[in-house]
Amino acid sequence: MKHLLSAADLSFHEIIEILDLAEEMHTVQSRPIKKLPALRGKTIINMFFEDSTRTRTSFELAGKWLSADTLNISGKGSAVSKGESMKDTMLTLDSMGVDAFIIRHSGSGSVHQAASWVKASVLNAGDGAHEHPTQALLDAFAMRRHFREQGVGDLDGRTILIAGDLAHSRVVRSNVLLLHTLGATVQLCAPPTLLPAGVQYWGAEVLDDFDAAIEGADAVMMLRVQKERMSSAFFPSEREYIDGWGLTPQRITTMKPTAAICHPGPMNRGLEISSAAADAANSLVLDQVSAGVAVRMSVLYLMLGGEGEK
Repeated sequence: MKHLLSAADLSFHEIIEILDLAEEMHTVQSRPIKKLPALRGKTIINMFFEDSTRTRTSFELAGKWLSADTLNISGKGSAVSKGESMKDTMLTLDSMGVDAFIIRHSGSGSVHQAASWVKASVLNAGDGAHEHPTQALLDAFAMRRHFREQGVGDLDGRTILIAGDLAHSRVVRSNVLLLHTLGATVQLCAPPTLLPAGVQYWGAEVLDDFDAAIEGADAVMMLRVQKERMSSAFFPSEREYIDGWGLTPQRITTMKPTAAICHPGPMNRGLEISSAAADAANSLVLDQVSAGVAVRMSVLYLMLGGEGEK
């Protein structure tokens, strides 16, 4: 695995290999000394041109716990802020002999373009509203664990409902691709104004009755209302959004007893998800965060020096 740019890059067997190895990596988080020598001598640069807490921190921890040398570069602290192009910045850093770039950028397709410029491996940590493949992997990891604990099997045959601001999300497309590969049925539900263009061609079921969809889902993944990306009003008011599309205390009572509640974060508590839902016993919100380090350790290991390297 040279790059990871899209969830579509991964076959069923590759996904299972990543998730199974992540189970082993997950045990590192509970050790007194969280360190493996697997990537000693490798250099990883985290290039985040957009703000991030969970993704950036978990990638940095993943690299360090595998003994790689990790460096963080942001747009504000690099020559990009002086007018240098992203391409020239990438070529400059690549010429220093780094092994991998982990990139988050506001432009959809920007990370794919970057991979064509450099010799190092490139991992997509989110490109605009396009994709975020490791988020989909960690979501799958957390849900698979939950379903196994509940005795209902793996993701194959499960119904996963993704609801909320789909139009501005980089998570939803990766999840649809990855979950389909794992055999799950993916349902999408959002106000018409928050559905992505061309969503009818994604191969997912597009529903307009949120209450009915919740009742049949094995997992409900709520997506954040991304106000910072909205240049106009996409719904009349927050109160109306909550009434129609929020995962309220009343709605969680209609879910299956074994169903999981997910959210990739950050959350707008009281808008797309209530505190009752976020903190419920069947909420996987913190499990997803914990899974992020393990899954990213697994991906970096297989990409930069593991047995699965191709």
